[in-house]
Amino acid sequence: MAAEADAKAGSGNTSGQQYPWIKSYPSGVRWDAPLPTMPVPELLEDAAAKWPDHHAIDFMGRRTSYRELLQLVHRAAKGFQSLGVKPGVHVGLYLPNTPHYVIAFFGVLSAGGIVVNYSPLDAEAVLEHKIDDSETDLIVTLDLASLYPQMRQMIGRTRLKRLVVGSIAEMSAQPETVQAQMEQGGLLARPVHDPHHASFADLLNNDGAFTPCPVADVSQAVAVLQYTGGTTGMPKGAMLTHANLTTACSQIAAVVSGDPPVLEEGKERVLAVLPLFHIYALTVNMLFGLRMGAEMILHTRFDAQAVLQDLSAKRITVFPGVPTMYTAIINHPDIDKHDLSALKFCNSGGAPLPVEVNQRFQRLTGCCLVEGWGMTETSPTGTFTPVYGTQKVGSCGMPTVGVVLKFLDVDDPSKEVPRGERGEMCIKGPNVMKGYWHRPEATAASMTADGFFRTGDVAWMDEDGFVFIVDRTKDMILCGGYNVYPRLIEEAIYEHPAVAEVSVIGVPDAYRGQSPKAFIALKKDAEPFTLDELKTFLKRRLGKHEMVQAMEIRKELPKTPVGKLSKKELYDEESRRHAS
Repeated sequence: MAAEADAKAGSGNTSGQQYPWIKSYPSGVRWDAPLPTMPVPELLEDAAAKWPDHHAIDFMGRRTSYRELLQLVHRAAKGFQSLGVKPGVHVGLYLPNTPHYVIAFFGVLSAGGIVVNYSPLDAEAVLEHKIDDSETDLIVTLDLASLYPQMRQMIGRTRLKRLVVGSIAEMSAQPETVQAQMEQGGLLARPVHDPHHASFADLLNNDGAFTPCPVADVSQAVAVLQYTGGTTGMPKGAMLTHANLTTACSQIAAVVSGDPPVLEEGKERVLAVLPLFHIYALTVNMLFGLRMGAEMILHTRFDAQAVLQDLSAKRITVFPGVPTMYTAIINHPDIDKHDLSALKFCNSGGAPLPVEVNQRFQRLTGCCLVEGWGMTETSPTGTFTPVYGTQKVGSCGMPTVGVVLKFLDVDDPSKEVPRGERGEMCIKGPNVMKGYWHRPEATAASMTADGFFRTGDVAWMDEDGFVFIVDRTKDMILCGGYNVYPRLIEEAIYEHPAVAEVSVIGVPDAYRGQSPKAFIALKKDAEPFTLDELKTFLKRRLGKHEMVQAMEIRKELPKTPVGKLSKKELYDEESRRHAS
């Protein structure tokens, strides 16, 4: 599935008539630019060779050079190999943004393993599914109360056999002080003495002389299993190859290296507050950041005051985020007290960016805030908006380097709609995943006969190649940059003994963009319940980002003429309510 774009596969037609976006590319950026690929660990190895003494990571007062980071990765690789990691073995990362994530990620790949990302937002049921579905036997986590207990109970309940447990304090500049502060704050869960546990310090306690595991074919070798939700059932694992991920880095590098260049190698500082377990941050913040020789300033969570402080004091130049982050920043009462003039490149993804937020951010910071579109399945590059050049309000930009888009008739997907008309957006490019793990039917259903991935987004392209997304063919809610699938929430609510029928839709949320609202019909003679009671019932079944934020209990729910639950009427009602 990691197909090359049409022109690179030999079609040879790169005219503006077939690919109108080419004429809109900024100066110095070529749609047919070469896109180098390599084994993912080479991104770090090359950076360490070019900039050994440059800072790679800044975390809680401790700065780590590229040379030091590579040494830690090699030690982690040997430690993982001593635990049985080799080609074909899957290792889970259940971590926030700390150096542990970066070290473990590259350590697993260097040892020959495959990384499986786990979200701290996931509900227990989803964690169980991911562990067994991905065939994960070893997971790296931290001794945090929000992480360790949840994963420890998976041993014995799932196929998980071993944990490697680290401590935030050990990666800080003042370990004893940080440890004491975290203990006083009740943030730690003391790991039990268990033969199934190893410490992160022990993992690194070696000479780093690991056994190299060459990657024979980067286009086929899977580097990361990145789980993505679905409209039905549990999440599916997108198989992202070494070529997919390094292609995505090459695509980003190509679009920021125009004339004049947006960014310069070895000179940038990236604020990494987006969670690295999410594909957006994994590629844009970490992999691309390291490829550029940038310094990553890691934040474990988003706090507007802390972000503003670092943007100003540390002269951050690159800040990828989601709309909720930019909204919080422009509305912060102290924004005028901070100098944000060092910012060069701010990119918004994960959800549509309100025009007024974009305009206010640019007025306040002087930095162009651009939008792009992508998916887990596309590693996640897809479209970009040029920093220098044409920009269009409401557009997520144009196809990135090496990518081709087409639009299919929503009612008859065998037909392609003319340019300017709405259709399901489909993408082809070397950044598109290999397929869904153990889901050949789902993989086949997501592809067209000529090798395009069907995104489920309804969009149209104008005469200049700019894309405007207008709807979804799949039932999905965008909550603060996360994809939330109503079907998964509905299935969890149906487990409540009082519920007869339920429909979940996304309703406008001033901060998160959208949030889930449940419409419920009760079984005969069942006692009604409150929203708080429902949330308590759903706590184990849903992640925090999926939790229902509003609820209505009704005698009956809207249905189609054939008796199926219908959401159209509910969306219409909510639209009128929010318009009034």
